[in-house]
Amino acid sequence: MEDNEQTPRDEAVEKELEGVPEQFRDDSEDEDEAVEDSLEDALAALRGDLESAKQDVLYAKAETQNVRRRMEKDVQDARNYAATGFARDILSVSDNLARAVQSVPEALREDEKLKGFIAGIEATQRELDKVFGQHGITRIASTGMPLDPNQHQAMIEIPSDDHEPGTIVQEMQAGYMIKDRLLRPAMVGVAKKPD
Repeated sequence: MEDNEQTPRDEAVEKELEGVPEQFRDDSEDEDEAVEDSLEDALAALRGDLESAKQDVLYAKAETQNVRRRMEKDVQDARNYAATGFARDILSVSDNLARAVQSVPEALREDEKLKGFIAGIEATQRELDKVFGQHGITRIASTGMPLDPNQHQAMIEIPSDDHEPGTIVQEMQAGYMIKDRLLRPAMVGVAKKPD
């Protein structure tokens, strides 16, 4: 085929371009470049949108994981500390049992009629301590320890040459923890320098 021969397709294009001024006929390359530039801009915008959507998905996943972890912690805390109110209430029963045992004079402990009664109170107290232990309720150490305001409540100051100031020398009421939380502070007397 010679250069000046036209294919049927070229003839169809020429036919469509009839009546179109010459200045507009040569712009087909510019139009192609403009369309190509427009497509590249659109593709870049879509890539930016895709990247933004990926970030949003990552943030949503992270937030979902954080919510799940918080919920798991709340459920675990509910399990661990569900008995807190009941435990606080039952501590007064434990205190009264301890007072009852401590208030029995030695002379009465030898009385055959009272031995069984006292042994029963002591057994009840031991059983209560065992149940406390099973539920993570532990007694706070106090006498001889330095005052810890997170666990002890100082009720009085006692002048003492034998102990460092700030050392607990008397426990008025036992304190308790439930797992790692304070259930009730120990009420204590703290040593101070004599006047």
